[in-house]
Amino acid sequence: MSKTPQAIRGTQDIFGADAEAFAYVVETFERVRKLYRFRRIEMPVFEKTEVFSRAIGETTDVVSKEMYSFEDRGGESLTLRPEFTAGIARAYLTNGWQQHAPLKVATHGPLFRYERPQKGRYRQFHQLDAEIIGAAEPQADVELLAMADQVIRELGIEGVTLHLNTLGDGDSREAWRAALVEHFLGVKDELSEDSQERLEKNPLRILDSKDRRDQRFVADAPKIDQYLSDDARAFFDAVTSGLDAAGVKWTRAESLVRGLDYYRHTAFEFIPDEGSDAAGKLGSQSTILGGGRYDGLMESLGGAPTPAVGWAAGIERLAMLVGEKGEAPADVIVVVEDDSDFALKQGWIALAALRGEGLTAEMIASGSPRKRYDKAVKRGAKEIVKFNENGHGFGADPDTDPRILAALPFLK
Repeated sequence: MSKTPQAIRGTQDIFGADAEAFAYVVETFERVRKLYRFRRIEMPVFEKTEVFSRAIGETTDVVSKEMYSFEDRGGESLTLRPEFTAGIARAYLTNGWQQHAPLKVATHGPLFRYERPQKGRYRQFHQLDAEIIGAAEPQADVELLAMADQVIRELGIEGVTLHLNTLGDGDSREAWRAALVEHFLGVKDELSEDSQERLEKNPLRILDSKDRRDQRFVADAPKIDQYLSDDARAFFDAVTSGLDAAGVKWTRAESLVRGLDYYRHTAFEFIPDEGSDAAGKLGSQSTILGGGRYDGLMESLGGAPTPAVGWAAGIERLAMLVGEKGEAPADVIVVVEDDSDFALKQGWIALAALRGEGLTAEMIASGSPRKRYDKAVKRGAKEIVKFNENGHGFGADPDTDPRILAALPFLK
């Protein structure tokens, strides 16, 4: 007998309470994005490989080590999407979405990265994503962050704080980058192997290194505030004052960076507070939502300079923080008490009528007559309607949902 195939490492089959928590995260996100009037988009699961290599960067771990790329039958290199932003930027340019700028869009779905599976992180994972494209004003950053904050609050997740930093404008970032290179060159031999490599490619990434060998040199590294232009400082001040006015709590995180050159101004992450229940559930994988302003991305894909800001959040991590969500009980369970054709037919008629009124309903028509009723009680239905060969066996009381009475007028 052949062996049963197993799930691929780093993937998961989601069922029961876990699936309900997952759905709850998506439903909450969809409700909030409508409040903020973000337009829903659907993106291809795969793109030409160059979309990601040009947008994310050839030297990044995502492109060099983590992408699922393959050659199709036409000989073209394609890649399963490892993130949403690059594909959305491509769509913005190729579909003429510039006419809608500033464009507010949101989506969610599966992404793929070949990395070591761990708590809350999978090779096929799922994200929420929100972007504002074509808006250079700090108000766009504020709105996007207010939306993220509301999603987290409406999910009932507590003990999470917005960590915020500025990367400055292009001139500020270049001046800061040069100062960091000079600082870390003096201690290059004492840095970790990863940071020695980053010093050549993305020196800003050394600032968020978790390696103890690096952290002792990060503490006294040059700070971005020393190199901010007046315009960059005014931009960040406008973002923070806007967040204060919107009631979004934040804390400054000077070591929070983005390594790619097209990132500008605002960078942010929502991180569980130390000692909180959220931190305990997630362990070392602490960031639950992150993003930033990426004003230079469109140019890397051959488009005109276009300001943009966005964020993404892992659905699996958010679902872990939401906790178990049991399936809601049915509004009505129809119990067919015997095996008569009449009772079964009446049961189907009742189900259709109840669902037509917007009620959740299901039918139990198997097992012994007593077990059928016991099953209905155990499932916690708000109302039970019984049918047998002699008719129905339920009388309405004053608290009966009027929709049930509308669907089943014989109960009145």
